[in-house]
Amino acid sequence: VQFVESGGGLVQPGGSLRLSCAASGFTFSSYAMSWYRQAPGKERELVAYISSAGGTTNYADSVKGRFTISRDNAKNTVYLQMESLKTEDTAVYVCRVRLTYGVEYWGQGTQVTVSS
Repeated sequence: VQFVESGGGLVQPGGSLRLSCAASGFTFSSYAMSWYRQAPGKERELVAYISSAGGTTNYADSVKGRFTISRDNAKNTVYLQMESLKTEDTAVYVCRVRLTYGVEYWGQGTQVTVSS
């Protein structure tokens, strides 16, 4: 299983970014995907979840209304569209899949920094 994450960077407060996570090594369309984030000195936090077909999504309260998770099963890619970014959104963002029997795989992470 491999993930290639991209789209992170430096953005001003109020700005937008779109993260991508391209997956390989498993049947992408069969599994739910999640985005997590971890800021320095803080616990890792679940940001967003999307079911295998994309029909169900869930978000952390802190990002509801600002972030949108989506997926393209034809491209084996999950996205996180982030709007109205705040300084507290600064973190390393990581995609994650939990396969059969509870085996988890994590991406390498992409840094998002929100600063003026």
